Amino acid sequence: MQNTKKIVLIGNYKPDGQESMERFTQMLKSGFEKENIPVDIWYPTVFFGKLSKSTLSGFGKWLGYLDKWLLFSILLRLKRSSSKNVMYHICDHSNAAYIPHLPKRRTSITCHDVLAIRGALGFKDAYCPASSTGVILQKWILKNLLSADKIVAVSQFTLNQLIALNKGVSKPGWTVVHNGFNAGFKKLESSEWQSILKNNGQESLINNPYIIHVGSNLQRKNRKMLLNMVASLGEKWNGLICFTGQPMNADLQQHALELGLKDRIVEIKKPPHLYLEALINGAQAFVFPSFSEGFGWPVIEAQACGTPVIASSLEPMPEVGGNGALYVDPYNPNAYAEALLAVSKKELTQELLQNGIENAKRFNTDLMNKKYLDLIFLK
Repeated sequence: MQNTKKIVLIGNYKPDGQESMERFTQMLKSGFEKENIPVDIWYPTVFFGKLSKSTLSGFGKWLGYLDKWLLFSILLRLKRSSSKNVMYHICDHSNAAYIPHLPKRRTSITCHDVLAIRGALGFKDAYCPASSTGVILQKWILKNLLSADKIVAVSQFTLNQLIALNKGVSKPGWTVVHNGFNAGFKKLESSEWQSILKNNGQESLINNPYIIHVGSNLQRKNRKMLLNMVASLGEKWNGLICFTGQPMNADLQQHALELGLKDRIVEIKKPPHLYLEALINGAQAFVFPSFSEGFGWPVIEAQACGTPVIASSLEPMPEVGGNGALYVDPYNPNAYAEALLAVSKKELTQELLQNGIENAKRFNTDLMNKKYLDLIFLK
């Protein structure tokens, strides 16, 4: 591969604050540059969006649409290169509408999931309901996504769902490349994670067993399961529940109050990486009961930390977690409760931890980057 080749990554509209997509974009950039491929990132220009405090709702959302779908589309046509050595990769499938404005044979795209698309099409199992305008948007995204010759799906499950939406038809350039780690996660010595928790005022998590969930309040994340499983255990387990990521919403707070669990909850809003790593390390179990996901990054992050994982039995969690997790029906709190009691048994825990650490090694970022390059430069 010659150094004359170049990749332009298409990033997300910055005012929308999509942190995970920005980390993914930067991960690709650093990986490709490691392979001596020059990389530029093009972001949608913020022009109309400056007129609003937020582009996530109301009138500001429509101003953001003008920036993303009108202004930036024009700019792409003006900026795109005629050189056959310049390749384009759209980092987020939600930006599939840019595909017609880029050279078709030199453009590829990552499909992280088709949850919003399937939700808009009426699939209840996606747990992603859409408004009337959302339905129009997602159908537009799907139409453009299916026109791509080169698609990277982050899991076989996601690719299978995408093919199903294309009436069972795939293309030679549609493939699966599992995500690598976008940040380092590792097993810490007890003294190390305890020191970090103590410095952050979390002595209660040092002195009590706890389970942890990393994520948001979206319905598909099934956060209520952590409350329901603990409630079903009664006096069999007296630990704490740690929610990290988004703060609990009013509905979840009310549910905790009704179950008498309010005083057993620790909330930590978007902890920095080292703090999050310590929190996962110290947990008795990492609980990930999602109804729907495209990949399920937190599963392998917890495995890399040497923490027992109890995850949803729905795909793609088993695909990603391999034999390094316990898989449980996400509709059955009693089964989750039994799984938590099971991981307290030393023999099972040691086997689970070792399998988890080994499984996490599959998600090698260097290997991911090389597979991306093979596809991006595929003729």
